[in-house]
Amino acid sequence: MQWDLPRPYIWTVTVEPQHVDGLHHANNAEYVRWCERAGWAHSVELGLDVTNYQGLDRGMAIRHAEYDYILAARDGDQLLFGTWLTKVDGRLNMTRQFQVFRAADEALILRAQWQMVCIELSSGKAKRMPEIFKEIYCPAVISAEAESD
Repeated sequence: MQWDLPRPYIWTVTVEPQHVDGLHHANNAEYVRWCERAGWAHSVELGLDVTNYQGLDRGMAIRHAEYDYILAARDGDQLLFGTWLTKVDGRLNMTRQFQVFRAADEALILRAQWQMVCIELSSGKAKRMPEIFKEIYCPAVISAEAESD
């Protein structure tokens, strides 16, 4: 795979019949769900899950998302979702990138990026990140400069 950044967190999924739409390929909405699952899996691997968010009354919410659908995936294709945190400002904002390849031929299927903001779950208002978010997420940031490592 030609990952855009080094050391991706990789999450895999196999396209199943329920993911396929009338155009005979994985429906675009499935990629949104899969990116969410890959992002959560990465967060859990780093040490923060939804119960931590609930206990802290804080969470990272998507405020802007971009998806670049490059090639279609079909029933039976295994997809490799690479994801990275590429920015954590330590106050409110975080950026996550995704890149998706088809395992069989290493074809690039999708690129995506999320801009996230820390919110207070009980009110939905933007609030500063708790220290634990900074302690866990900041060291996980991978930047384009890291590519030369």
